[in-house]
Amino acid sequence: MPTAPIVIVGAGMAAYGVARELRKLDKDTPLTIISGDAGGSYAKPMLSNAIALGKEAAQLVSHSAEQMAAQLNATVLAQSRVTAIDSSAATVTSASGTLAYSKLVLALGAEPIRLPMGGDGADQVLSVNHIADYAELRARLAAVPHPSARVLIIGAGLIGCEFADDLLAGGHHVTLVDPNRLPLAALAAPSLSQGLAQAWSGRPLSLRLGTTVERVSHRADALEVTLADGTRITADLVLSAVGLRPSIALAQAAGLETRRGIVVDAFGQTSASGVYALGDCAEYATGKGSRVLPYVAPLLTAARAIAATLAGTPTPIELKNDAVIVKTPSYKLALLPPPPGTPGAWVDEHDGERTIARYVDEHGVLHGFGLSAHTPALRQKLQSEM
Repeated sequence: MPTAPIVIVGAGMAAYGVARELRKLDKDTPLTIISGDAGGSYAKPMLSNAIALGKEAAQLVSHSAEQMAAQLNATVLAQSRVTAIDSSAATVTSASGTLAYSKLVLALGAEPIRLPMGGDGADQVLSVNHIADYAELRARLAAVPHPSARVLIIGAGLIGCEFADDLLAGGHHVTLVDPNRLPLAALAAPSLSQGLAQAWSGRPLSLRLGTTVERVSHRADALEVTLADGTRITADLVLSAVGLRPSIALAQAAGLETRRGIVVDAFGQTSASGVYALGDCAEYATGKGSRVLPYVAPLLTAARAIAATLAGTPTPIELKNDAVIVKTPSYKLALLPPPPGTPGAWVDEHDGERTIARYVDEHGVLHGFGLSAHTPALRQKLQSEM
């Protein structure tokens, strides 16, 4: 009997990350990658900073599914969404049929959170989470009958602020709506949030903070957005960036343990033997319980460890405290927020044009930090103090 392949479900950075790392260690074990989309390889973080660069969706795809298959000595099944996993029989079922696996890796990603809102234009609210979404964003911007589109962004967190900065640089007018009193409220020290807002002053960006979107309605050739405070704003496009929810439905249907994400142990293995998960869909074991970590650094760390385990050397995922680099060229930020619920307070230090914010507890122990005008050396120095 031929050997069943290692199967990877997904074709994003996590999926191809594992595949690349595996091929560094094992050139020949059969490998199949199953993708629900076209299966091209692209860097998802580029989606929120490609407008200013003038990049069309196709230009962000570095390799096609066929090129990835050749590069990885793998079979890539594109446009073949997986509909079921049977971990007892070690099979997955997709549009391409039922396939046996020797080991299974779930890189299912995450789905945009959809906020309830009224109005006959609510179905026009766009979220950008995949390359096809970015293509739709570009198409809608191109369809606006004036050069500078009026874009209302729901959510002033990491992705919302990145899109706001990118759209500004692309020549558009932006309104940023968030229930918090500052942008990046969940990640950054207030001084850094204020610094970002100040960097936007004088530019065509309006911050509507402390409120939410209630309705989106069609008005002539535009959309009218009604906020909870009664304000009405005309927009050509409404973009939702309120966060992501790990894609766990497939794992739940297969009986795998899930909480917020698919629960994995120190080796990235799920509650089913031989089934692994990583990336935005996974809930990693950490020193303080378990957490979803939707960032590039833990994804790459997990990819290397899981690949080594698949190649025969069980390797734990050694997650490190890595700062998140915020793609806002108007005000360059690196943020490593404290774990949720950590007692303490932000303490600011100003070094010329740079702000260094430390989150310390009552004993002076550092639990998080944020930097403007950051450098790799300074980031590493602060990370070493934690």
